[in-house]
This record gives sequence, C-alpha cells and structure tokens, in this order.
Amino acid sequence: MANIVYTECQGGQRFWALLGALLMVVAIGAASALYMEHNGHIVTGMSNEIVWGLPHVFAVFLIVIASGVLNIASLGSVFGEMQYKPKARLSGVLAITFLVGGLAILVLDLGRPDRLTVAMTNYNFRSIFAWNVLLYSGFIAVVVAYLVVQMTRTWARYTPHVGLVAFLWRLTLTTGTGSIFGFLIARSPYASAVLAPLFIAMSLAYGLAVFILIRLALENSASRGLGDELLQRLMRLLVIFVGSVLYFSGVFHFTSIYTAWRVGWESYLLLDGGLYTLLFWGLYVILGTLVPIAMLYGRTGVTRQREIVGSVLVLIGGFAHIYVIIIGGQAYPLELFPGYEVTSSFNDGVVASYVPTLPELGLGLGGAGLALVLAMVAMRVFRLLPQGDGVSNADAS
Repeated sequence: MANIVYTECQGGQRFWALLGALLMVVAIGAASALYMEHNGHIVTGMSNEIVWGLPHVFAVFLIVIASGVLNIASLGSVFGEMQYKPKARLSGVLAITFLVGGLAILVLDLGRPDRLTVAMTNYNFRSIFAWNVLLYSGFIAVVVAYLVVQMTRTWARYTPHVGLVAFLWRLTLTTGTGSIFGFLIARSPYASAVLAPLFIAMSLAYGLAVFILIRLALENSASRGLGDELLQRLMRLLVIFVGSVLYFSGVFHFTSIYTAWRVGWESYLLLDGGLYTLLFWGLYVILGTLVPIAMLYGRTGVTRQREIVGSVLVLIGGFAHIYVIIIGGQAYPLELFPGYEVTSSFNDGVVASYVPTLPELGLGLGGAGLALVLAMVAMRVFRLLPQGDGVSNADAS
C-alpha cells in the first residue's frame, strides 16, 4: 500500500485574510457575551416562555455538525472505506473545534458562566443535561485519542479500535442531544423518541456538508484537493443523508398527527404558524432539502459551484429546521392538563413572541467563528492535509 504524505496548510494571503476576518467575528461574539452578562438577559429577545434563544440554535447546530463531521474518519477506520482514510485527521480536528465552538456559546449564554463548575461537579443522573456534560467532555477526549493513534506510527494498529469507540460515542452524544428535547414531555412539540434518530440523521447530513465546503476551500492549499470520483461519492452520501433527515422528520410529524394532545401543535406548525411554517416549508423542506437533492441526485460531472451551492443550501435548511424545533417548540403554549380547559391571566394558550437581538446573533456567530479559527490554527500547525486525492488502496502514514 502507498503511504500518504501529510502536510500543514501553507497559508498565504487569502488564509491570513480569512483568519483575520474570523478573529473579528470572534471578538464580536465575545463583546456580545460581555454585553449580555453585564446587562442581563433583558437585552435579549428571550423571556419566561422562550428561555433558549438564537444562541442555543447556533450551539445545537454546531454540536450536531461536530458529531457528523467525524463520519468521514469513521468511514475509513470503522467501515474500511480506504479512500476516506487520508481525510480522517482533518475530520477529527473539525469534530473537536466545532464542539468547542458550540459549547462556548452554551457556557456564555447560561446567564451565570461562573457557575459552570457547579454543573461539572454536581450531577443529577436523572437529568439528560448532566449526561450531556459527560458526553461532550468524553467526546473530546475520545477524538483526541483517535487523532493520537492515527498520527503515531507506534500506535497506528489501534486506530480501528479507537475509531469504533469514537463512532459509538458520537452516536450516543447525538442521541443525548436529541433526547434533551425528547425527554421534555411537558411540551407537546417535543416528547418523542423519534427526535434521537432525527438528530443523528441531521448530524450526518450537516456534518458532511460542512466537511465538503471546508475541503473544497482547501483545494488551493498544500493538498491537491478532492478527486472527482471521491467528491462524487460524497455528493451521493449527502443526498442520502439529506433524504434521511426528511424521512425522520416526516415520521416525527406524521406520528404526532395521530397523537391527540399534539394535533394542535402540528396544525400550528404545518399550516398556521406564520414565520415557523414559512421556515419549515420554505427554507427547510424546499430550499434546504428538495432543491439540493434535485441539484445533486443522479448527476455525473457535477461542477464545483453546484456542489458548493448544494452544500450551503443544506446548511441553511438545517439551521432553519433546528430553529423551528427549538424556538417554535417553546413558543407554542404549554398544555398543562391535556383534555381539560384551563384559564388564568398568565398568557395561557397564547403563542409566545420572540425576536432575536443583535447580541444574540453576535454570540452565535462568534461561536461559529471560534470553531473555524481553531480549525485553521490546527491546520496551520499540524500535518492534517494529505498530498494527493487518497486513492482507494492508500494507507495513511
């Protein structure tokens, strides 16, 4: 088997310009977090009804991407698809950086970031949030170990074993992320076990879309880019994963229609939800799912521009989908006593309003910028990029 030579990203004017721009985005995110910390959440669009705002949408989106982008490494070491193996190092690093970016948003949006040590040292194991603290920190440790065995010749023989652990861990992590909402039985838009496989499918689709975009952006670096055959494989995988998200989303909503206490939510979301209905049907279903599938499915010789546009549309639709799940699910009124009529003066039965503010947007973009900055620094410092396309019989050095 031929050895693959790895190299660092050589940088250049475009590299440093992009890094500088991303550092400015990170600074905006830090300033937004400081502003909200100093003035309180009154300066945000959040309220007693909607306690997870736009920053949480960004955070969950980045965490889902972190899990899914590791799938490229898993295809090589776990499933034996050797053509993906040279991309495993970059895949692992992106998984860590995107998770760090998402967790940074969560920590800074807590309202009391100084109390993070309490969440890390006091666990209520009947809370899915406590389990997720362990899953997130454990994921970083497992992926670091995965990278070490890949990049060390002495331990390279352990790569399939550590890769299997990383694969199972990321499935568990994404299940835990989806279960955060699935366990909230008090809210009719959530409370479904289908959310766990739905989030796993999301991670596969959105993580792959991000990997394709980043890898295409590196084609002018020290590596020679993705081969056309491998890129076509990735495009086919993307179409399959995007279709899987649509399938599980359809199962989730179809089963909800036949659940009496959730019919109101489904009618609201699918027909009468205003912005949420528009985001669901317009951005997610049509622009973020059907259009990319039509652009990429069954086509040969797809141009780089079409691949970039398709991946971007998948990410836009995915973000809109998560926005509808998180924000729309909170905006819909709680049904405290299903089957009974309850009246009070505290906005019972009223759909909560929510308008994101600039500090929330700044914090979310800052977390995404942090993930990309860390990825760029890692690519500049470590040998992550293969010199070549990574043919099917190649073995990572």
